[in-house]
Amino acid sequence: MQVDRLSGGGLIDRAAPLPFSFDGEVFEGYEGDTLASALLANGVRLMGRSFKYHRPRGPLSAGPEEPNALVTVGGGAKADPNVRATIQELYAGLSAASQNRVGSLRFDLMAVNDLLHRFLGAGFYYKTFMWPAAFWEKLYEPLIRRAAGLGALSGMADPDDYEVAHAHCDLLVIGSGPAGLMAALTAGRAGRRVILSEEDFAFGGRLNAESFEVGGKPAALWAAEAAAELAALPNVRLMRRTAVFGVYDGAVYGALERNAGHLGAPPPGLPRMTMWKVHAPRAILASGAIERPIAFGNNDRPGIMLAGAVRAYVNRYAVLPGRRAVVFTACDDGWRTARDLRAAGAEVTVVDARPGTGRDEGFRTIRGGAVVDTVGRLGVSHVTLRHPGGTEDGASADLVAVSGGWSPALHLTCHLGGKPVWRDDIAAFVPGPALPPGMHVAGAARGDFTTLACLRGGAAEAAAALGLSPAEAPEAEDGAAGVAPFWHVKGGSRAFLDQQNDVTVKDVELAHREGFRAAEHMKRYTTLGMATDQGKTANIPALGIMAELTGRTIPETGTTTFRPPWTPVPIAAFAGRHKGKHFHPTRLTPSHDWAKANGADFVETGLWLRAQWFRRGAEKGWRDSVDREVVETRGGAGFCDVTTLGKIDVKGRDAGVFLDRLYRNTLSTLPVGRCRYGLMLREDGIVFDDGTAARLGEQHFLVTTTTAKAVQVFRHMEFARACLWPEMEVSLVSVTEQWAQYSLAGPEAREVLARILEPGTDLSNQSFPYLACGAATLRGGVPARLFRLSFSGELAWEIAVPARYGHGLAEALSKAGAVPYGVEALGVMRVEKGHPAGNELDGRTTAADLGLAALGAKKSTGFIGREMERREGLQAEGRPALVGLRPVDPSAKLLAGAHLLEPNAAPKTETSLGWVSSVAFSPALGASIGLAFLKGGMARKGERLRMWDGLRGADVAVEVVSPVFIDPEGARLRG
Repeated sequence: MQVDRLSGGGLIDRAAPLPFSFDGEVFEGYEGDTLASALLANGVRLMGRSFKYHRPRGPLSAGPEEPNALVTVGGGAKADPNVRATIQELYAGLSAASQNRVGSLRFDLMAVNDLLHRFLGAGFYYKTFMWPAAFWEKLYEPLIRRAAGLGALSGMADPDDYEVAHAHCDLLVIGSGPAGLMAALTAGRAGRRVILSEEDFAFGGRLNAESFEVGGKPAALWAAEAAAELAALPNVRLMRRTAVFGVYDGAVYGALERNAGHLGAPPPGLPRMTMWKVHAPRAILASGAIERPIAFGNNDRPGIMLAGAVRAYVNRYAVLPGRRAVVFTACDDGWRTARDLRAAGAEVTVVDARPGTGRDEGFRTIRGGAVVDTVGRLGVSHVTLRHPGGTEDGASADLVAVSGGWSPALHLTCHLGGKPVWRDDIAAFVPGPALPPGMHVAGAARGDFTTLACLRGGAAEAAAALGLSPAEAPEAEDGAAGVAPFWHVKGGSRAFLDQQNDVTVKDVELAHREGFRAAEHMKRYTTLGMATDQGKTANIPALGIMAELTGRTIPETGTTTFRPPWTPVPIAAFAGRHKGKHFHPTRLTPSHDWAKANGADFVETGLWLRAQWFRRGAEKGWRDSVDREVVETRGGAGFCDVTTLGKIDVKGRDAGVFLDRLYRNTLSTLPVGRCRYGLMLREDGIVFDDGTAARLGEQHFLVTTTTAKAVQVFRHMEFARACLWPEMEVSLVSVTEQWAQYSLAGPEAREVLARILEPGTDLSNQSFPYLACGAATLRGGVPARLFRLSFSGELAWEIAVPARYGHGLAEALSKAGAVPYGVEALGVMRVEKGHPAGNELDGRTTAADLGLAALGAKKSTGFIGREMERREGLQAEGRPALVGLRPVDPSAKLLAGAHLLEPNAAPKTETSLGWVSSVAFSPALGASIGLAFLKGGMARKGERLRMWDGLRGADVAVEVVSPVFIDPEGARLRG
C-alpha cells in the first residue's frame, strides 16, 4: 500500500500501476516513478548500508548524485550492481535487492563495525596493519578484500549487448533544464543540427521538481511543450536517458545512453547501453547544480535528505517523504521546500542557520539556529535543535530537509585542464575561463540560480556559439538566491560528509592534524570523494572545513582534479560489441576458403587466421602433416599463403633516401627490378623488424614486414615521414590487403610456375635471377608480380596478384603440381635455413647478435638507431649471439625457452650462458634442431653444453653448430 503517496499531483501515470519487488517483498508504483520514489511512496526509507560502518541509509538525493541508495537490479547473469535507485526508472516486474550487508537489510551483522568506529577512522589501515608483517598476506589482506566493495558482480558472462556509436551535430546541449531547453530551441528553430542530451528519462531538469510557473503555466508543462516542439523539428535529436560523461580532444564528447534499463523485456537486438562518441564543434553545458548538505550529528539517517530532493519527491512523484518535517537551511532555497511541504500537508519547522529576521511565513522558525543531532535506528525520528543563544531542545521529526546551497555541476568544463574559480556571492565554484574549445556554459552550471536567468542565459549562449539571435525567454521567477557559507554544526555526534564512504568531519580534522591538508592529499587519506558518486555532495563542504582548519580561503585550499567519467560508466559500454570473438576483427587470407576445403587447421597469428598445416589421409597428428609438407616441398614444390606479411608502397622522389634513413642497410642503390633484404632498428639500436624491399620503379619501392609488426612498422614510417622529415617528397600506402601473395618453393618450383604463367615467360637464371622482381601475367590475363625470394633455402618465388584472384591462384598452384604447406612447415624450413624470425626479433637483440653485423656496415649515411647501436653495452664481447643447436642424442628433444649451461654447471641465473629461441624437428636431418643465443656465439662452435629446463624437467646434451643446417652454400635457392 502506497501509504506516503499524495492523492493528487505529480508527473506519474496513476492509470499505469507497476508491480516490483525489493529484497523479495512486492510493492506497487506507477509509470513515471523511480525505484526510490516508489519505495518512499510505500513507506520504505531504508534502502542500503554504508560502506565502512554499515550504517542504515536511505536516499539523500533524487538524482544521479546519490551516494546512499545503491541497489542491485535483476538477478543471475543480468544482475546489475550499484544502481542508483534515484535514477532507476520503474518498470513492471523490476526486482531489486539491497547491498553491502550480512544478514537482512534491517539486521546487518556487519553493523558491528559502527561500534568500532573509534578504531576505524581515516587512514586506520595505514596504521593498523603494520604488525606483525606475516599477518598481512594471510589475514589482513583477505579480510580487507572480503569487506571491500558494495554490490557484487554475478561472476557470469554478461548476456547483454552493448554498442559504440558516433553522432555529429552543430550544437550539443548537455542538460534539459530551463537553460538547456532554451539553448536547444534557439539553435533548433534556426535550422542547426542539435543534439539535446538528458540523463533523466524526462526532459525538464529542475522544472519537473518545482511548483512555480514558467510563461504563465506550470513549469513542468512548459518543459514538456518545449520538448515536444524540439521533437517535431527534423534537425533536432532528443537523447533522453543519456549522460554526457566526458570531454575529449577534437571536440569529442563521451555519452552513455541507457537503452534497455527501463524495460522489463527488451526487444531482441536492442543493446543494453550505447556509448556515444558525439562530435560537436559547439556545446552548451547546461548541467545545472548540485545541492550541498550540511554536516551535523548523525546526519546520515534514512529520512534526512537534500531539500531540493524533497521538493522533487513531492512535486514530481507525488510522494510525501515525511509528515513532521524539519527544514535545515543556510540559503533561501530551503524556504521553497518548506512551502511545498506545507502545501502537501506536512507539519514544518524551519531552522535557518543565518541569523537575523525575516518575514513571518507561519512556520515555527529558528533563525541563527542549527540541527545538532538526530535519533532513530533505521530512520530519523527525533532531532535536537540549537537556538541562537546556545540552548537546545528536541522535536519529533520523520523528515529532515537540508540545504547548504548549490554548487554548479561544472565537472565537464575541467576535463581538458580547466580550473574552476570561486564566487563568494553564491559560495561556490563556477567554471573558469579556460573552457574546452567550443564549449559555452549556461544556467545554474555557471552560477545563475534564478529560473529567468537560466532561460535567458541558455538562449544567449546558444546564440553566441552559433552566431544567431537568441530566442525570447518566457517570464519566470527571478528572486535573489541568498546563501551563507555554512558547512557543519560544531559539537554533537559524528557528522558525515561523504556518506557512501563514511567520511566524517572528524576524519577531515585528523587529516589536517597529520599533514594531509592539500585537497588531493585529504581526498586520498580520508577516501572522501572516491566512491561511486565521486563526492558530488561532499567535496565542497569538506573543502570548506579544511579551509577553516588551515585559516585559508576555499580558493586557496583548492579543489581536486575532475577527470572523466563524470558519472559511472560500465566497462562493457566502452567495449561495445568488442568481446569474445568480436574483441578484434578476425582477418582471413584470400585462400582461407580454399585452405579450409583442403583440410587446413588454422592458427591465430595476430589478427589473421592462417593455415597451420593440411591434414591428409591417415595422418595421426600434426607432426605427420608438417613432416610430409616439408619433405614434399624440399623434394618437389610447395606453396604457402604469405599474404599476411605487411606490404607498404613507398613512392616519391625521396623514396630511396627515406628508406636509407629507416633501414640499417642501403636501399637507395637498389636497381629497378631487384630486391634486397632489409633490417630496421628502433631508436635504441635494437632490431625492430626485418623484411624485403623491391624496387618496382625509379620512385617506387615495395617493402615488406613481418606479419606481427605490419601495423607498428607502418606507424613508425608514417611518424618518420610526418614528424622527422616532413620536407621529404615521399608517400606511404599500406597495400597488405590489396595483394594476395604466395611463396612457391622447391626444386620443381620453376616448372610449376611456368604452368600458371602466360606461355613464353622466361624464368631462367639469366632472365630472372635470385633477388629479381618484375611484372608478369598469369594464364587468363591476370596481372601479377614475381619476386625471386626464398626464406626456405629452396629455389623459390613469391607471386602476388590482386586480392580478388587469391583464391583462384591457390587452386591454380595446386593443379600445377605444388602441395600446400602451412606456417608450421614454413617455420621448420626457416629454422633449417637459420633465418631469424619473431622469436629471435624479441626486442632484445642487435644486428650483431643475429649474425648480421656486416649488413650495412660500410653505410656512410645515418639511420634510425645508428648511434644508440654503438653503445658500449651493445658492442660488448660475450653478448649472446645466434647459433645453431643439435642434440648429441638425435632422439632427444630440444625445447624453446630452455637455458644453456656448461656441462657441469649448477642451474643458476649467473651460470646461464643463453637460451634456446626456436626449435623444430627437421625431417631432412631426422632430429630436433634449434636456434639459440649463446654467450660467445659462433666462437663456441663444436662445444657441447647442457640444455636445461627445470620447469619441464629437461636436461639434454647439445652441440653448438652453425645456425644454417641446410645448404649453407645457398646453391639451392640460386638453382
